[in-house]
Amino acid sequence: MKAGLPDGFRVRLRDDVRVVDSGRVVVGGAPMRALRFSAEAMKVFCCGIVEVRDGASQLVADRLLATDLGVPLLPDGAVSDSSELTVVIPARDRAGELDRLLGGLRPELRCLVVDDASTDPSALASVVARHGAQLVALHENLGPAGARNAGLAHVDTPLVAFVDSDVTADARVLRRLALHFADPDLGLVAPLVKGQSRPVDPPWFERYDAVASSLDLGGKPSGVRPGGAVAWVPSACIIARTMAVAEIGGFDETMRIGEDVDLVWRLVQRGWRARYDPDQVVEHQARSSLRSWLARKFDYGTGGAPLAARHGDLVAPAAFTITYAAAALAVLAQRRWSPAVVAAALAHATWVVHRKLPAGCDRGRLAVRLAVEGLGWAVRQESGLMLRHWWPLTAAALPFSRRLRRAVAVAVVVDTLVSHGRHRREIGLGSYAAGRRLDDLAYGAGLWAGAVRGRSTRVLLPRMVHRDPPLKGDTRREG
Repeated sequence: MKAGLPDGFRVRLRDDVRVVDSGRVVVGGAPMRALRFSAEAMKVFCCGIVEVRDGASQLVADRLLATDLGVPLLPDGAVSDSSELTVVIPARDRAGELDRLLGGLRPELRCLVVDDASTDPSALASVVARHGAQLVALHENLGPAGARNAGLAHVDTPLVAFVDSDVTADARVLRRLALHFADPDLGLVAPLVKGQSRPVDPPWFERYDAVASSLDLGGKPSGVRPGGAVAWVPSACIIARTMAVAEIGGFDETMRIGEDVDLVWRLVQRGWRARYDPDQVVEHQARSSLRSWLARKFDYGTGGAPLAARHGDLVAPAAFTITYAAAALAVLAQRRWSPAVVAAALAHATWVVHRKLPAGCDRGRLAVRLAVEGLGWAVRQESGLMLRHWWPLTAAALPFSRRLRRAVAVAVVVDTLVSHGRHRREIGLGSYAAGRRLDDLAYGAGLWAGAVRGRSTRVLLPRMVHRDPPLKGDTRREG
């Protein structure tokens, strides 16, 4: 702990946390865990909210944040002091996009635009001057990481926001996000980055990219950590504690893809907290051509191998216990022995979870529910491996195995229907299914290309968790 949470800081239980045994036990987080509160700790709760007033409430609030069982509750309508924040905008050409971004940020916030060796620097300089922002011109293209670091060197405020030039953001959103830094252990926070398509009749792939952007991490506020429900946040828009970013040397300039994941994980490894707050929203332009969209997905895939070289199996495309891996395989295989394997796995998982749940709550029913949810997530992860991360192997084997074809069909149905649920009001099932499969093909191809280039299969290998699920397992990891 660098300092205690200040008086008045409020934390509420996450919406997806289960409260049992008359509120004395909470179950949730990622990795999933159960906490039993003492009688003294129970006294600091009011309607699921803890407000820091003394040592006991401070301890409970911090414990909820550390275990990802709670999220900060920002003061209604409040924003931070604009003098505490500098916005660094890496840009290369895109004068029109930069003009729109600065229009939403200036003059309320100090903005520092880093021209990363534009082909037409005068156009960019004209936009910067018109909005009264500050310009740092680079004569050599350093890439996004290098440009952000160049801007960081000119920041003298406690907080720094990194916002890409093709993002549309409002100064009030950034100032509200900055309120999270009342938590002295917070190193970084990010909003929901929503895809933005053309307003008039966008093509189907652009609508897919807008509603299912790789930068859109969902609608649940969360802590950010490797293996968590939200494992990273995109550097398209983040706010960080200047001292914390400087402490780890800023972005890794050798990385042009995945530098945001690397930054977040290094901050967390240093003991800083990171947060994702989807209540605050910015927009990012969807790709305007099918080719550019697929190329970007491919590029994202190539970033996996360099991340694996730096962070090991934290980059694994999935994480299983042996129990759940076998059960999920049985579900997809649809063999005569599948029901028996699934039943045995669920029985074992239920028994394990029952032992780990605190005494006094309805352990039997809760253990069954958690075991079934763990199996469902394992099936989704194995489906993702077949369709996304390992699709070249899957495609090569399909002509030779009827059972594999059946398993792939099941995986496609499960993956498409479950993932489409969040977007069903925004895009039709057919367009979504086509986009989802092309997304997987492009990303998976990039993943394999990066593995070949890096001469390592580490990024392709799932991580086997040698602990019993799901309370201490990693059953909610996104693959």
